[in-house]
Amino acid sequence: MRVVLAFLALFTLIRPAMAADKLTVLLDWFVNPDHAALVIARERGLFADAGLEVELIAPADPSAPPRLVAAGQGDVAVTYQPQLHVQVGEGLPLSRIATLAETPLNALVALADGPVKSVADLKGRTVGFSVGGFEDALLAAMLKQEGLGLADIKLVNINFALSQSLIAGKVDAVIGAFRNFELNQLDIEEHPGVAFFPEEHGVPVYNELVLVAKNDRTDDPRLRRFVDALEQATLWLTNHPDEAWAVFARSHADLNNDLNRRAWRDTLPRLAKRPGALDRHRYERFASFMKEAGLIKEVPPLDSYAVELK
Repeated sequence: MRVVLAFLALFTLIRPAMAADKLTVLLDWFVNPDHAALVIARERGLFADAGLEVELIAPADPSAPPRLVAAGQGDVAVTYQPQLHVQVGEGLPLSRIATLAETPLNALVALADGPVKSVADLKGRTVGFSVGGFEDALLAAMLKQEGLGLADIKLVNINFALSQSLIAGKVDAVIGAFRNFELNQLDIEEHPGVAFFPEEHGVPVYNELVLVAKNDRTDDPRLRRFVDALEQATLWLTNHPDEAWAVFARSHADLNNDLNRRAWRDTLPRLAKRPGALDRHRYERFASFMKEAGLIKEVPPLDSYAVELK
């Protein structure tokens, strides 16, 4: 009997290590507060409690993760809902399985003491952008509400020097600024900004950050456990934002600064409290917007690229 009990005790001790299933998550960028739920789930052992060993991998090329997952070279990728529509239109076999940030973060930003006080004030002025295509479509929709078009402004590619270009006076506004980062960066540098939000100026609301897996792997049982752990993490950090920041800052000491602390504060309200839930109407409505903007040729059946895991 003692031998049996000893064996059972030993089995209980080694069982978690034996049961841990590895899962790779390819991020869209270096770790930052947008990834709060992922980091907290890992650091608080929520992934481990779900029998998962999750590796978060920052990409050398931010555009690569969805393609790598589509090729079977990763389990999950962080991407953006607008990009997912484009990626699916290009034939990538991807499905959205969860949401990280459920509201847009993208914004049109100008300096608060500058000449742009409204979207209409952009007429005849210079607007900087980082990534063509979707940002052009956002701007076009916002201008349309004011009776303007892209021909009424001058677009300049400033790569990712958004705040710097505004401060230096190279542009009058920028599209593609993240409201939780660039606005805080401008404020820290004593050049306060003003933001115009696409969802308030003619653009259908969309999820900013989403998680995707390869189409033929959405029934992988690891994914349901992964998403459930994310939900637990999101609710915990929502209830304990200061404690959660301390956990995040300890795990990434290089991010423990004023900018990321402010970004953390502004990001938390935008995190999906039900990451696994799928708003079908939101996706279908935004897919129609993408088609009208000429960014995708057809609107595919929603079930072919977005799922709620079972």
